[in-house]
Amino acid sequence: MFSSVLIANRGEIAVRVMRTAKRLGLRTIAVYSDQDAAALHVRLADEAYRIGPAEAARSYLRGDRIIEVAREAGADCIHPGYGFLSENAEFAEACADAGIAFVGPPPAAIRAMGLKDAAKALMQQAGVPVVPGYHGDVQGDAFLKQKAYELGYPLIIKAVAGGGGKGMRRVDRHQDFADALAACQREARSAFGDDRVLIERFLSKPRHIEVQVFGDAHGHVVHLFERDCSLQRRHQKVIEEAPAPGMTPAMRSRMGEAAVAAAKAVGYQGAGTVEFIVDASDGLHENAFYFMEMNTRLQVEHPVTEAITGLDLVELQLRVAAGEPLSFDQQALGVPVGHSVEARLYAEDPAHGFLPQTGRLARLSWPEDREGLRIDTGVEEGAEISPYYDPMIAKLIVWGADRDQALARLGQALRETTILGIKTNLGFLERLVAFRPFVDESFDTGLIDARIDALVPDVSLALRDGLAAGLWLAHLKSLNTARESMLSDEPGSPWSLMNGWTLGGEARSRLDLLINGEAVGLDLVWRRDGALLVGSTEVEVNEVAVSDGQVRAVIAGQSETAIMLDEGNAVYAQWRGHHLEIRAQDLLDRDAEAAEGEAVIRAPMSGKLIRLLVAEGEAVERGARLAILEAMKMEHALVAPTSAVVRTLGAQEGQQLAEGHVIAVLETPEAAA
Repeated sequence: MFSSVLIANRGEIAVRVMRTAKRLGLRTIAVYSDQDAAALHVRLADEAYRIGPAEAARSYLRGDRIIEVAREAGADCIHPGYGFLSENAEFAEACADAGIAFVGPPPAAIRAMGLKDAAKALMQQAGVPVVPGYHGDVQGDAFLKQKAYELGYPLIIKAVAGGGGKGMRRVDRHQDFADALAACQREARSAFGDDRVLIERFLSKPRHIEVQVFGDAHGHVVHLFERDCSLQRRHQKVIEEAPAPGMTPAMRSRMGEAAVAAAKAVGYQGAGTVEFIVDASDGLHENAFYFMEMNTRLQVEHPVTEAITGLDLVELQLRVAAGEPLSFDQQALGVPVGHSVEARLYAEDPAHGFLPQTGRLARLSWPEDREGLRIDTGVEEGAEISPYYDPMIAKLIVWGADRDQALARLGQALRETTILGIKTNLGFLERLVAFRPFVDESFDTGLIDARIDALVPDVSLALRDGLAAGLWLAHLKSLNTARESMLSDEPGSPWSLMNGWTLGGEARSRLDLLINGEAVGLDLVWRRDGALLVGSTEVEVNEVAVSDGQVRAVIAGQSETAIMLDEGNAVYAQWRGHHLEIRAQDLLDRDAEAAEGEAVIRAPMSGKLIRLLVAEGEAVERGARLAILEAMKMEHALVAPTSAVVRTLGAQEGQQLAEGHVIAVLETPEAAA
């Protein structure tokens, strides 16, 4: 076994690898960018070294710099985690040339499986079924469009070098193919430096089921059963579980044999995952699965496999990389024990297309430690979620004796988690875990998109405004109490009251707030019976009470509870699975551009403007794409909210934009009139 390991990664996976390495007595060496100087993985490591600026291309993707640090620190091996350099054959070779063990497969195996088209051809030779499609070398746009027409719609365009949902688009109509192809190529070029694509038939009711494999340097290869990763949004996994619901012993055996054959075909060593797309239109059948790709690294969802096998996959990786043989065979593994489910907790806004979010984790509180619960995270309270890296906050993993118990435990863990200061998918996950089609096992990869309205319900604006008024008045009262204790000789002075005190007539006042960045003016009316009427709907609010970070109120006759954090200039609340950020509106800070009849298009997050699709003076229709912003490794299209004319542009292609930067100002027909 090694005596030291350099972890060439950050965040949750760096902390995860470090936990096992420390248990095994290895000296742990972290690397960090300027953005991560105070990160959790840096503080937990025995040693830590700066490798560059915040941008991944100048830090975590600098293989030469990482190897230089490994030599300086005397590291025996480098664990790449997942993402970044984990599937980079050149980096694996450079490690070997430097005399440092790479904790992963041989470079030849990475190359063989790294390109989807070549991998599918190899799998066909090995007798592993593949999805019908075009996987060839000819990449002309017109040629690919013709191949798509021959294959038929719907179909999927995938980056040959892709992974993690990047460089992937579903296309339902022939007339949409060209735009989807161009977007895939741009995203693939940016993420992988390779814009080649393949085209595959889209199955009508697909399940995404993958098999964990492990091989050593002595020719032994086993599979560690399967995981179901069908719950996805934007081709990225959200919920993973093991074993796969509805899996039969015969199908498990056949898929496992196919996965082992795939690994043996490339002389695989270490942890790998063979991913299959399964036609579940008539349930799970052993003849209805097709090879998609092989990930030559540890997967994000590996904890669910650990939970049903009792194995530590990182420990196995380190032992195999050190030359040790696997200490068990396929027969010794037996069958999966119990059921495990993992939920990925992201900084993103489900109500607006799951846009990644940036900002500070003002409050981060996890459930109490209990049987069957594991939380893998690389952040802590006060940490910043930046635009430079993946917006994952944590993974919540549970184990139960059966699927029902596991889902119940996951639901409880999500309900007991508090995150304030930034929007997340926490409420979305709570609804998803309890969603009847998922609980009843009648789901496929299209479930989230098909039922998004049920999973991301509209918030009642009347209830929201009533709660916001109560929260802000509680905030003002706390400020007033502090001022009163310092300044006022008359605690009962009307100047200290928050109830719209007046000498005569109806007690009224107004709150001008920013609620999640939206300017909202709330008219308040206090009735003699003590009730407060809020807003144009005059929703009734009463019995507001704040205690131990919680606010309770009766709003429109309903009892509402929210978790509240008052930071002085802002109030954050977690309510009904929604996140609220409430601030006072500066009435002098108005957008000069936002006159009546105009629409201001802003960057919804920090990112790089990679394409401007309009020019000043150009007329656009509602829904027309105006610009494409690249953030957190993904492209985000900004569209016109209404038919208009582009009056001014406030940014240029290639410019790095902060959240809220004005990209364009549109003049609507009403303004022109």
